[in-house]
Amino acid sequence: MNLETIVMLVVSGSLMAYLLYALLYPEKF
Repeated sequence: MNLETIVMLVVSGSLMAYLLYALLYPEKF
């Protein structure tokens, strides 16, 4: 695995987690 693939996975994973958190706890936003 090269560095770009790892960076893309980390960025997309954190974005997915943020969206999931916003969906589960909308009163905090």
